[in-house]
Amino acid sequence: MAEASGRAAASEAVAGLRSRSAALRQAAANPNASQQELLDAALAELDGAIHALTVGGNGAAAPGSDDQARGAHSDRRLLHAVFAQAPVALLVVDPDSTVRRANAAACELFGVGPGYATGKTLISMVETASQAPLRSQLAAVLRSGTAATVGCRLLAATGAVSCQLGIRVLSLRGDEDRLLVAAAADTGSAGPEPGSRSPGSSRGRGKSRETADQQIAALTRRNDLLLTAACLLLDNAAASESVILQRCARLLAGDLATWVIVDVLRRGALRRHFVAGPEDPTAARLTQAISAVVPEPEALSSRVCDSGSSVLLTHVEDEEMLGRDADGAALLPKLRGVSVLSVPVTDDSRSFGALTLVRDAAAGAFRLPDVGLVEQVADLLARAIAARRLLTRQTEAAEALRSSLLPPVLRAVPGVEIVAAHMPPTRGREVGGDFYDVYPTPRGWGVAIGDVCGKGDDAAAATASARHAIRVLSHWNPDPAEVLRGANEIMLAEEFGSRFVTADAAHLSWDNRTLLVQLASAGHPGPVLLRPDGSTRLLTGGGVALGIFPDPEPATQELRLEPGDVLFFFTDGLTGARSPQQTYLEEILTDRLANLTGRPAAEIVSEMRRVVLEFSGGVLLDDLTMLALRVGLPPES
Repeated sequence: MAEASGRAAASEAVAGLRSRSAALRQAAANPNASQQELLDAALAELDGAIHALTVGGNGAAAPGSDDQARGAHSDRRLLHAVFAQAPVALLVVDPDSTVRRANAAACELFGVGPGYATGKTLISMVETASQAPLRSQLAAVLRSGTAATVGCRLLAATGAVSCQLGIRVLSLRGDEDRLLVAAAADTGSAGPEPGSRSPGSSRGRGKSRETADQQIAALTRRNDLLLTAACLLLDNAAASESVILQRCARLLAGDLATWVIVDVLRRGALRRHFVAGPEDPTAARLTQAISAVVPEPEALSSRVCDSGSSVLLTHVEDEEMLGRDADGAALLPKLRGVSVLSVPVTDDSRSFGALTLVRDAAAGAFRLPDVGLVEQVADLLARAIAARRLLTRQTEAAEALRSSLLPPVLRAVPGVEIVAAHMPPTRGREVGGDFYDVYPTPRGWGVAIGDVCGKGDDAAAATASARHAIRVLSHWNPDPAEVLRGANEIMLAEEFGSRFVTADAAHLSWDNRTLLVQLASAGHPGPVLLRPDGSTRLLTGGGVALGIFPDPEPATQELRLEPGDVLFFFTDGLTGARSPQQTYLEEILTDRLANLTGRPAAEIVSEMRRVVLEFSGGVLLDDLTMLALRVGLPPES
């Protein structure tokens, strides 16, 4: 009889709980409802349900009482439903503040999906300034058993939300004590409002429209940011790698994060490269402190760089994940960071470093769409870095190759003044194909000048092959014609494709007061001979360029030069220089040189540089080389 009476009482209590819970949900949909009153009422109902469950557990039926067991199970399901659907945000928290359960209203308040909060600490889900006080209050309530109310700012999806947390001990026989935390947003605070999810209310429909508008606005902002990043990288394609990284970091810090930390791999180790943050004096000092920190192997950016995978921490629990400063203090609290996103900068084959973004409470937490956006920006950045490094390597290789073709210091020839100059094109950055050289030969000295058909690395390689072949072959053979024939054989064996090289080679030797010049030409323009009396003569070039036919016959001639005579060698870039009126320098070359007879070789070359620039209006479409050889007094020996 007593058992029947107990079951009737339990059923009556359950029915009353259902009725009052439905009334509370209805009241929560009213925009004028008091959140504090709803919180107090929900907690009172929950206390009653816990008491009923505890009493029911103490009076459990003996084995075999299936009806009572089913009744107790039904009560537990009801209590679970009441907790899950309560119009107030509720969390069950372990003594170490780990969230065991969070109901739908709590998930809505935080702006997260079901199950997200489970396993995270409640401490990590509040603003940094509130963490220490809340930790102490949780411990005090657990120790004393006395309920408490704490004000703090919860980290919701839209930013920090000012809330009141009601904390009380949740005791069940046979299990360790836990804490029940009820959260209610302060009136007028920003952020989500629990209880406004009713699909049938105009308020719910208005919120849906607002959410859709916010999503569209957020998508537009993300697309704008991605487009801005792409334009920034394209506009700065010629900028240094450091400038590219700094501008990209400032862009992200201005539109997506509070702080952006750029770490770059240098010689196999991760190094802090740049830090972008708020523009105020305090932040500037903090930026310097963070910039001085060397990322440790256990730091977040190091782990992301090593793994090649992004890490999203919506609510941060480890204060030391960004490392420590010189004084040993954790960096993250100094940045007031509550959410962190770290993304590798990689082009799928190489890792260049990592971008670490930090948000404070006011900026809200990072979400999955932010990960995709930053990964896209990091991919663009990686490609820009890879292209810049490739350009740097090519430029360095081109400079090295150019230096080998155009020696800065020419070998001295006794009794002869030799001066050379090279003028690169004013348009384009490709390696030119001109070369010149002065070298010793058996019983004299050799001079060579030449040009290749085309531009670029492969053309310069063909030129280098011809220059070095001429120099090496001249070491054993003083005959310039034989030297050019040998260089042609080497060019054909190397198979430079359609590339060919034109060249003049000369052998110099003294015969008393006369300088004997044996001149051979392989398709190259002949030099201009200047006499002290002011006369000039353009010598015939001729012959066949190197690298075309297997048996070419260079054009040859012999000259006897007296002191004061000048041989002015040049490449076709000089005669091909064009004026704004579309005339060519070739037409006036000998006339201009006639005005320079009797002058030192250095003055002749310098004046011809001025003539070229003046004639062409400063625009050179091809590189050009000049070499002036002026005969002086013979050596005493």
